[in-house]
Amino acid sequence: MATAPTKPSTPVKKESSSASGMFAVLTIPICIIVGVLIFLFILGSPSHYEGGNVETGHPTDVFGIVHRGGPIVPVIMSFVLMVIVFSIERAIVIGKASGSGNVDSFVRKITSLLNAGNIDAANAECDKQKGSVANVIKSGLKKYREMEADATLTIDQKTLAIQKDIEEATALEMPMLEQNLTIIATLVSIGTLSGLLGTVVGMIGAFQTLSSNGAPDTSQLSANISEALINTALGITTSASSIILYNYFTSRIDKLTYAIDETGFSIVQTFAASHARK
Repeated sequence: MATAPTKPSTPVKKESSSASGMFAVLTIPICIIVGVLIFLFILGSPSHYEGGNVETGHPTDVFGIVHRGGPIVPVIMSFVLMVIVFSIERAIVIGKASGSGNVDSFVRKITSLLNAGNIDAANAECDKQKGSVANVIKSGLKKYREMEADATLTIDQKTLAIQKDIEEATALEMPMLEQNLTIIATLVSIGTLSGLLGTVVGMIGAFQTLSSNGAPDTSQLSANISEALINTALGITTSASSIILYNYFTSRIDKLTYAIDETGFSIVQTFAASHARK
């Protein structure tokens, strides 16, 4: 069985993974701090309570109602901020990876040029498109040219070398696209569990009020129930938005991966077909 020669693969331009990791390290504590500050100084402003009394006054708007959710609220709010920030970051990265034009049109054009044997025009299209798909395809086309000039290898070895180069280039690009998606996926569970924790804390307070001697304090009872429901609502909102965004980004990444696989297969097949006739 033919084996591919050991040659360094063509380097592919990609965003530094360490920079993306540093972004995550800085973003998480910043979101927590901002969430706490919003809870204390915006939601907890006396202007959102009757008589300006945060402790005993009734909330006059939605900000005061959310503030009544208790100490779990700033935690969940920090998760909401993380979902927003990491979603914006992923949207920018994946948008750059998609290149300057429509990916489907680019793949069709490259496939057409490959079928016509016009490798130079295919390279020019990659320069126009840019992005991860174009980077991988350009790497494969460069290896294509190298194998055409190499007279020491068999057709099978050359074909395998091109395929291996495309796979290695893909392996360099894909982690950049998937990085930080695990954080959004984690927030799906954490958001729900945090909301459940706030609900349990609020219900514990409600039952303590009911079990107190004498007539229960209806004001305190309603406050505890409100705390429980607010945390439930915030937790569900965080989880639902995380699921939607995670699925959206993974579908876009899958689309890019499919485009790379389709065009890479065309490159290998074109090389094998054109050289088999020689």
